[in-house]
Amino acid sequence: MYKVDMNSDLGESFGTYKLGMDAEILEFVSSANVACGFHAGDPLVMEDTVRLAKAAGVAVGAHPGYPDLMGFGRRNMVCTPKEAKAYVKYQLGALTAYTAAQGLKLQHCKPHGALYNMAAKDMALAAAIAEAIAEVDKDIILLGLANSLMIKAGQEAGLRVASEVFADRAYQADGTLVPRKLPGAVIHDTELAIARTVRMVKEGCVTAITGEEVPLSADSICVHGDNPSALEFVKNIRARLEAEGVTIVPISEIV
Repeated sequence: MYKVDMNSDLGESFGTYKLGMDAEILEFVSSANVACGFHAGDPLVMEDTVRLAKAAGVAVGAHPGYPDLMGFGRRNMVCTPKEAKAYVKYQLGALTAYTAAQGLKLQHCKPHGALYNMAAKDMALAAAIAEAIAEVDKDIILLGLANSLMIKAGQEAGLRVASEVFADRAYQADGTLVPRKLPGAVIHDTELAIARTVRMVKEGCVTAITGEEVPLSADSICVHGDNPSALEFVKNIRARLEAEGVTIVPISEIV
């Protein structure tokens, strides 16, 4: 029997600026990565997002990023592992206040944007993130890019780890994502993206943009629902997975 989690990055509105279709996407995913105020989100948005997730029966995780609201956390920052560790702890603490208020336990932690991409290739940074999680709560699952150093760092820190794959992103031969600035980085063909996702879940591999077959584990699929067409894609991918005999469950039921 195949099981996989579907996760989405939510709570990324800020003040009067609205981003995403959080209430709608929560109908189709099993885990929510909630922004913690550094790259997006604010106290009211965090509170509302956790409340919506609870009402939808969706597990909640933290989505910590670099302190970079202007750049939406997607700009690389130069900081020490000690600083990165403190940033993650701070954001875990903030979101835990809202989950505790709703009687929920934080299921996982998935770094955001540049923090995620840099930690996938930088062991010192990956270790700082893993240690931050472990020191706050060893029950929190680290959700990181499949085959990346984040997975290794989480294991070394004694955490449960979950390997993440991306439904609509192209892969390089080393298992990392093709940078968004390069052509072909985002897959716009819905049928192709869905077929690739089913294969990652059921066969444990994906075809790189250069043609190589890349083995990977798919514990959780990242999907985006920030516009009506993206939301339709999420509905279709869930329907196809279930038709293929794949059960959608939260990360905690997989790792």
